[in-house]
Amino acid sequence: MQSSRRMLAFIDVAANLTDPMFSGVYNQVERHARDLSLVLDRAREAGVFRIFITAGSVDMAKEAIELAKDSASLFSTVGIHPTRCDVFMDTQDSINLQHIKNLADIAASAQDKIVAVGECGLDYDRLQFCDKVRQQIGFEYHFLLAEQLKLPMLFHNRNTDGDFVKIVRKHRNRFQNGVVHSFTGNEEELQQLLDLDLYIGVNGCSLKTEENLRVVQKIPLHRLVLETDCPYCEIRKTHAGYHWIQSHWKSVSYKKYEPTSCVKGRTEPCHIRQVAEIVSQLFQVSIEQVAKQAFHNTMKIFFPNESESGNYESLFETVRHHRS
Repeated sequence: MQSSRRMLAFIDVAANLTDPMFSGVYNQVERHARDLSLVLDRAREAGVFRIFITAGSVDMAKEAIELAKDSASLFSTVGIHPTRCDVFMDTQDSINLQHIKNLADIAASAQDKIVAVGECGLDYDRLQFCDKVRQQIGFEYHFLLAEQLKLPMLFHNRNTDGDFVKIVRKHRNRFQNGVVHSFTGNEEELQQLLDLDLYIGVNGCSLKTEENLRVVQKIPLHRLVLETDCPYCEIRKTHAGYHWIQSHWKSVSYKKYEPTSCVKGRTEPCHIRQVAEIVSQLFQVSIEQVAKQAFHNTMKIFFPNESESGNYESLFETVRHHRS
């Protein structure tokens, strides 16, 4: 990595570590050996203290728990992605809640590793996978799960024409905290989410255009959390905020794979530093201030017992130890 050696600590609230790319598989073709351990090494070196594996199905939740169970830095969500919500309807189009029951069982068996219900929500950009009606039915049942488990929620929201806000408002009393991850909405939508007392997750997809940057500037720092949504949401050279990036890693094509390099086009948790660097420029504050506030926000949402004291020095020392 080429960057300043300033000590920063991050929590990546959305990382798709069960994605086949981290097993060396691209477009269903194996290109190199599984390298997730190397990806996690780079994350620790970059100051990533904890990572939330986003689970979008029962099987993904089980896989995520297997990854997380022996790692102090890995945690998981439990939920059904909106594009997979057809599982809530059986062949007679009647409601099937078996998947919610399965998720509750998974959460009960691995309580110390489950940090949120999600990712759940609505995605009207990909209705070819699941129609609006089934997405809405599936989404609503996640609030019952969050209420039962007493967990915060990790939300997915894409081009939903107000439906997402309406459903969350209807169930807002069922959960305490929630994050709308990978936010790419406009200023009006942002204000609606803030009015619902939600937190906003920012990654590379949130920083593509000048309009994106103007909206991100409107997010109060005390409502912002950082993420990568890896292996997706790469910050490309054509993106509006790219010129503010200070941290860079050598990357090569998967066809020329090197264990010591990142793979071109495959985002990793270490790239959360790049997100923080752009946000710091947008807010005209130091990257240390952005990282510390986002860290505090994330601890408050997902680890309230640890955050009560507000003193994270021992946690930061753990990060320092990992990097030494």
